[in-house]
This record gives sequence, C-alpha cells and structure tokens, in this order.
Amino acid sequence: MEAPAAPHGPAEPPSAPPVELTVTSPEQMRDLGRRLAKLLRAGDLVMLSGELGAGKTTLTRGLGEGLGVRGAVTSPTFVIARVHSSLGDGPPLVHVDAYRLSGGLDEMEDLDLDVSLPESVVVVEWGEGKVEELTDDRLQVVVHRAVGDTTDEVRHVTLTGVGDRWAGTDPSVLSA
Repeated sequence: MEAPAAPHGPAEPPSAPPVELTVTSPEQMRDLGRRLAKLLRAGDLVMLSGELGAGKTTLTRGLGEGLGVRGAVTSPTFVIARVHSSLGDGPPLVHVDAYRLSGGLDEMEDLDLDVSLPESVVVVEWGEGKVEELTDDRLQVVVHRAVGDTTDEVRHVTLTGVGDRWAGTDPSVLSA
C-alpha cells in the first residue's frame, strides 16, 4: 500500500532551537537588546510579540543603543514606523508598531518595509500574521509577563530564529 502524498504548499522555513531567557528588570531587558544587536545585520527582520507593557519597546531601545543609531527609540504607536539612521557604519533601525494595523501584508506594504529591509534592521512589534511574508528569515521574540494587577518585573523571553539566516546562528550568547 502506498503512503498518501504529502500536501503541496509552502513549506515552513527551518527554525533554530528556541532560546529561553528570564529578565527581571527593564535594565536587563534593555541590556538584552544591546546584546541581541551584536547578532543583527542589514536585512534582518525581528518580530516582537507580548502583552502590553511586556517590554517590547524597552528591548528595541537596547537594540538601537547596540546598533548605534540616531535618536531616542520610543514607541511608534501613533506614527506606525520610525527610521533611526546609523551614527556609524552599521545599518539603520526601522521600528514599526503594527498594533493599530488591522490588515495583513497589504496594509504593511504601504510602509515600504520590503524596500527598507535589505539595508536595515527592521523591528516590528505586533507583527504576527502581518509581516511573515516579507522574508523567510526572521527572528521571533516573544515576551511573556504576568498579567493582571501585579508589579512583577519578571519577563520570560523566547527567541526563535526562523529560516536559513538563523540556522547557523547561536543565539545562546544572549544568555550571558
């Protein structure tokens, strides 16, 4: 008896094993961003997800410091996207907040991220289901925090590299 044929369709790109970290303060989240910046290069897409107040923008602030970009990295919620040019010879940082965008890639195309991606590091908060089609290679960062009435600063961060770009990268250096 013959085995059923595998369904045809786009195959999910390979993923690197996830790296899980615990962060206990905003300062540590920012430091994680600075360390993560050392792994990033032009053409990288970083997707950040997590609850409101989880620390996505704080992590991006650290990325901006690590990449050596111009201007304070703040939440782009009301402008949707901000471009921070490099102060040196590194790539610029494009910081996008897709929270208020209801559409998928069609709505994101208005931001011309596909044009910016090859020469920039593009960080998209709330990008799930909206930017995956930009590239097969991306770093997915999920930040979990306790929800409800809590002052707990503990965050659990999971980083998963998707695609060939991340298959050979060792993100375990981030746990240093």
